Amino acid sequence: MKGFVLGLRKAKNEDSIALILSNKDIRTYYRFFGARHSILQLGNLIDFEVEGEGSSFLPRLRSLSHIGFPWIFNKNRLLLWHNFIKRFEPHLKDAHEIDSFYFDLLLNAAKKWDRQNPKRIVCESYIELLDYEGRLYPQQNCYICEQPIGEDIALMQAFKPAHPSCIYSSALPTKKILDFFESKKTIFLEDYEVDHLFEIIMKGL
Repeated sequence: MKGFVLGLRKAKNEDSIALILSNKDIRTYYRFFGARHSILQLGNLIDFEVEGEGSSFLPRLRSLSHIGFPWIFNKNRLLLWHNFIKRFEPHLKDAHEIDSFYFDLLLNAAKKWDRQNPKRIVCESYIELLDYEGRLYPQQNCYICEQPIGEDIALMQAFKPAHPSCIYSSALPTKKILDFFESKKTIFLEDYEVDHLFEIIMKGL
């Protein structure tokens, strides 16, 4: 089985408890002496086996191997990856059985992480996530006052549109943002605009 490590916490001694996202579910597993194993790290894609299913104790990870990516030793890209993937644990905390969308989203992002600007990948992945979850708001009315938005737009968490004056936030060109919502591509956005979108995403999915 393959999965992304979404979260880790220490257990007794050097054991670890890991939250793993696979292509069919998100589950918590126990790993004896997990703190000793560099494979079991936040954000890693691992191949593993499970033992102890159906017992009263947490199922246990065994036979771990790391499926690496070329960017894994680039500190800047790795930090951005950690910042991105950490947002999924609180977002999926109440989920158990899920379809492959979230796993595929992270896998596709990881495959491109060394070839493109990671912040652009995050923005494009996030807009896909919002669309998939039915939370994309491409309306041209402010989420706060419900009045039409003009040439400048501001975005709240989950990219909800608003007047810059309603949320005291930086303005972005409305047309470019609505085009981004439709195309799900950042190609026509400037780097500073992508940076702003990235910071909104980092507040939570």
